[in-house]
Amino acid sequence: MPILKFSSFQIFGLTLMLSFCLSSCAVSIKFNGANIDYSTTKSISIADFPNNAAMVNPSLSNNLSEGIRDLFQRQTRLQVLRKGGDLELEGEIVGYDITAMAISADSYASETKLTIRVKVHFTNNIHPEESFDKTYTAFQTFDSSQMLSDVQDELCNTMITEIAENIYNDTVAKW
Repeated sequence: MPILKFSSFQIFGLTLMLSFCLSSCAVSIKFNGANIDYSTTKSISIADFPNNAAMVNPSLSNNLSEGIRDLFQRQTRLQVLRKGGDLELEGEIVGYDITAMAISADSYASETKLTIRVKVHFTNNIHPEESFDKTYTAFQTFDSSQMLSDVQDELCNTMITEIAENIYNDTVAKW
């Protein structure tokens, strides 16, 4: 078996080349999914989302607005403002509906669906081509033998989380 001999010059050159290759490669892993250039984008303004649906849940507007703000505060380093951010989120709740779903043998609804629809306007003041308008919808079903008032808070919290995550993914995660 031949023994390889390297001169100190060759070892130095190989080490230098290996160092250069490793230093030029950068691995960036973000567990929050955010795709934000923090050198140019420093803030996001999230306005209150008024409830303009025909059927009104009095706490929905505040819970949705705060849920979105909380998610951005937890998942990004952006400063969350009420107005004037590099990124801007505003919108309104346009639907809060109850629909009978499954009909049982006695012609009564056995399952009911609660749906929330939120119209969102996103403005990216740094990269205007990324701005958009979109309506987000989430729904949950519950047994018709239950009163809406008994399950409403839990169902709304689940839907608010889903809508907030979808908004986050479309605005800064770009999924």
